[in-house]
Amino acid sequence: MSDVPISLSRSGPPETVLDPEPTEALAQLARALAAPGAERHSLISDVVSRWPQFLEGWARLGQEARDTVEAYACFRVGYHRGLDRLRHSGWRGSGYVRWGHPHNRGFLLALAGLARTAAELGEQEEANRCEQFLVQLDPQWSPERFDS
Repeated sequence: MSDVPISLSRSGPPETVLDPEPTEALAQLARALAAPGAERHSLISDVVSRWPQFLEGWARLGQEARDTVEAYACFRVGYHRGLDRLRHSGWRGSGYVRWGHPHNRGFLLALAGLARTAAELGEQEEANRCEQFLVQLDPQWSPERFDS
């Protein structure tokens, strides 16, 4: 934690909303998620290979991963791609990125998945940082959202 004070306006910390994902990517992901379990992983993988900046695609691929290491890798890619997109959207390292804005959900799902899988791998410091970051980004964050 830094001892440097943060300047707040009367309206509070700034809020960032990511740009919408491509409509075609969302539609293809919906079809992939509806596929039978045996096909789902491969179809989601096809989505992220076509749209590698599609954050929800990475988060959903992490949820469908074959093991914890693969899940961790997918969530980490989604998280880092998300940080890049947040910065591109004007985020400067602080302020809200709320679940209530549907365009932010892919990033938050990836970050929540990273927290969970880091804990499963015994990386408790990273898990704690990710969990704290989630609450800083959205004080109303609830871990149950990860399962949605």
